[in-house]
Order: sequence, then C-alpha cells, then structure tokens
Amino acid sequence: MAGPVLTSAVVTSVLISGCTGGGTPSGHAGAAQDAARKPAAPAAPARLVAVSPAHGATGVIGTNPIQVTYSRPLPAGAPLPKISPAIPGTWLVDGTTALFTPDTGFPAKTRVTVTIPAVIGPAATGRASHGGDVATESFTTASYSTLRLQQLLAQLGYLPMTWAAAPHATIVATSPAQQLAAAYDPPAGTFSWTNGGWPSALYSFWEQGKPNTMTRGAVTGFEADHGLPADGDTGPAVWKALLKAAEAGQANTHGYSYAIAREGTPETLTIWHEGTEVFHSLANTGIGIAPTPVGTFPVYEKLPFQIMSGSNPDGSHYADPVKWVSYFSGGAAVHYFARGSYGWPQSLGCVELPYSAAKEAYPYLPYGTLVTVTR
Repeated sequence: MAGPVLTSAVVTSVLISGCTGGGTPSGHAGAAQDAARKPAAPAAPARLVAVSPAHGATGVIGTNPIQVTYSRPLPAGAPLPKISPAIPGTWLVDGTTALFTPDTGFPAKTRVTVTIPAVIGPAATGRASHGGDVATESFTTASYSTLRLQQLLAQLGYLPMTWAAAPHATIVATSPAQQLAAAYDPPAGTFSWTNGGWPSALYSFWEQGKPNTMTRGAVTGFEADHGLPADGDTGPAVWKALLKAAEAGQANTHGYSYAIAREGTPETLTIWHEGTEVFHSLANTGIGIAPTPVGTFPVYEKLPFQIMSGSNPDGSHYADPVKWVSYFSGGAAVHYFARGSYGWPQSLGCVELPYSAAKEAYPYLPYGTLVTVTR
C-alpha cells in the first residue's frame, strides 16, 4: 500500500527540515508555511482609464466605434458598458479595451451616453456617480453635411445637375452603413449641369457645399414626394427619408423646372423644364397696393381647384373660384383667373394666367419648382 499523500505545507516542512539538519523550522520557514495557508489576495478591480469619443465631445461622426479602456484586462463574463440610445452593434473585448462597432450608427445631433458598470470599480476620471458605483460618459454626434445633401438630391434628380463619385470614393448605394457614413463625411465627386439651356438666373442660385435657394427648392420637392411637410427645412425626418430613398434608388419622376414671372410691358410667365423652355404666356401680377413678392421662392402647395378668399383693397370680401393653383410665397400663387386681358398688373399679389395657359403650366410647376418674380 502506498504511503500517505503529503500536503504542500508538509512537503515544505520536510524539505526545510532536511536542509537545516533537524530541529525547529526557522522564522522564514514559518512565514512560508503561513503564506501557503492563506488564500491569494483578490486582484485589484479594473479601473476606467478612458472612453473614446471623449466625455463632452461634440461633432462626433456617428458611425465611429466607441472604445472603453481599462487599467487591466477584464475578467471573462464581466458586464460590458451600456450605450444609450441603444443601437445594433458588436462588442469586442481585447485585453484592456472593449470596442463597440455599430452596425450602422447614430443619427446626427444625437447625445450618446456610455454607462460603465460598477463591477470594474470606481472611475479614474472623477465623473463617477454615487461614490464611484457607476461611471457615465457622453458625447454628441455631428450634423449631417450640406454637401452630401446636395449630392443625394442631385443623384435622385431633384437638382438641375448630376453628381458622380470619384473612382476611389464610390460607396455601395444599398448599404445603410455607408450611406450614413457619407452623410457625415461626403465622398469626393463632381457636379455637372444637365445641359446649358437654363436661363442665367438659375445658375446664380447654386453654391456647392453651402445652403442656398436651389437646395431649399430641391428639399421642398423631395418632401412633397415623400409625404413630408413641404417647408424646405432639412430636419431629421427629411434626412431619414433621403437616406432610405438613396438606398432604394427612388428618383424624382417629374423632372426639374424653373419659372420666371417678369413684371414689365407686357408681363409674362416663362417656364423651363429639364433645360428647355416649354412654356411662355402673358400674365398678370399684383397691383401697387397688393404687389406680387419679388424674389425667388419654391412652390410649396398645389391645388387643381379652390375657392380663393380674402379682402379687396376697398375692404370688401371676395371668394373666387380659381384653378391650377401653385403657391410659391405666402398667399401668392400662379393660377387661372378670368380677366378680359392679360399682361399688366391686375391681381392682388398672384400671377394670373388665362385658363388654357394655366392648365398647361400646372404640371410644369411641381413642388419645389423655383419661381422668380423680377421687375
């Protein structure tokens, strides 16, 4: 039969006894025995070292990863940080870092909060709450790019120009992640006018990469096509719809138009469509006490028929049936109104046309069409 199995403590004692020739173990040996009997000290908790993007950062690209760095590797099964608002993505723990890569990303102007669980210990940054139980970090994503807005509007046919990405900057149109990344950081590319048949005034409204009258009109047209308020303001709902339309290739189906109402002798309305003059007619603009607004405005409302009501200059009330109505500035619209003649100021601020002319002009004035009133 085999002899008894010695514990580590006994083995230590025997070895020391053999070295000293017998007798009581020395003080060092006793300390070794005590150390062998004591459980190992628990490892120090992992401290938060840094979060990237940094706390309080603004203008952050919403598709960028989020990295949390600790003072020591996280143990297996340790709870990971929580991100709000929650979005789909993947966490990868590698040594002292935990990296979150979003599947797509956060929308523009989103305040993102990263909460680091208490299991890692108090935060080193001094921003922990409740005595260091939980560390919270936050940052804010950037605005989307005006240049990218223009690129997408051109690609979808809402501008009188096309846009093509540079060979090295091509993105996959059907990838939501790539479309969102490009909304923050536009790819290089080139705008080209569809043709040279537009009047010179139209060219003056374009400014690449900056808000302008032409871009506002294009946004108005896009909004109307996608069931959004046609106000020309590029808010979150417009961007969401625009990115989806870009992924799906939902292009403008009514083409691009531009109109000029000239106050002169005689007064006229001219419309260009896809770079070609398609309409020209005598027209009436507003009388001196109720002038037609001068400037350039996008068509924001269209009605095939309505009862247009208001007050005459003498204070009396009117309620007139009108047809083929395209509003472009407040209560000013291009529409049919019966007059004995056309070509001089007679209206209360609108651009009036004969019946057949108004009917012909109506489809050439889709939502977003810029209407210039000039003297």
